[in-house]
Amino acid sequence: MAHGGYQGWGPGNGQPQGGGPHPYGPQGGGPNPYGPPQPGPYPPPQPYPYPPQPVRRRRSGCALFFVSPLIPFIRSARRRAEAIFNQPGAGRVADPLVTKVQLGRAIIGAAASLLLVYTYGADDGWSGVANDGVVKLILAPLLLIFTGPLVVLGFIRYAPAAQRRVLRSRLRAPLKAVAWYVGILVGVVLVLAGSALVLKQNYGTLVNGLIALALLIGLVWLLPFLLFASAYAARYAFNTSNVHAALPAALTVVLVWELMLFSVALEGGLPYGPPAAQWSAVLGGPVSVTAVALWELHRMRTRHGVRIRTHG
Repeated sequence: MAHGGYQGWGPGNGQPQGGGPHPYGPQGGGPNPYGPPQPGPYPPPQPYPYPPQPVRRRRSGCALFFVSPLIPFIRSARRRAEAIFNQPGAGRVADPLVTKVQLGRAIIGAAASLLLVYTYGADDGWSGVANDGVVKLILAPLLLIFTGPLVVLGFIRYAPAAQRRVLRSRLRAPLKAVAWYVGILVGVVLVLAGSALVLKQNYGTLVNGLIALALLIGLVWLLPFLLFASAYAARYAFNTSNVHAALPAALTVVLVWELMLFSVALEGGLPYGPPAAQWSAVLGGPVSVTAVALWELHRMRTRHGVRIRTHG
């Protein structure tokens, strides 16, 4: 191909090859052999239909900022309470079906109680309901401490004479759990009383501030520990399953009826509502708990061979 001629990309020296017309039309403008320009595959950007809004910060961040430092204390308190008051012994029977039934009964009972309160009301409203729950949570272990020994002694007395010594030798774990709980209560009371006395004294702003901070840190761990300890102590009846597998169920029956009597006495009578709702609110919990406990004892005897008179 000659130099300076059309080499595939354009004519040489501005002229078409062979002196003919320009293959793409006259220079300086002509019809485009590929047609008019086509739009691209994407539409042109459109203006945003809404004006920009100011960024709003979530208020939950502040709550999380104050709550997150407490989480390690709460977890530590829960683990320690569970280690003390949920000690599996040789006498405990692990039955997943019983656990599921107990959980279901608790959920249904709580929902029924809330429905009755929502329908007919309660003294002091929902705050009174919350306070009543906390009171019962602390009251349950105390009732077990005072009335539980009578049940345990009667249980041991009912057992065969050959088994009584074995059962008495297993009382160490429940007694240790009771001692722990009493110590927790005494510790919380002492910390609260000491806080009140110390802060009344004028040791200076810095010293009083440091003392208040130390006491606050102590209470941040002690109060959750007390609540978790109360829940585990009531749930596992101070590790009395180490003595006999049937003891927690028997103690639960006694405890739930005691709580019912104390609740009626503390509230000064029956709850609000028609008579049917009143008696359902008062007797629904104890009757359902007793039924589940009796079924649990029957299941222990028929499925696991646990008998009060023969279990060693």
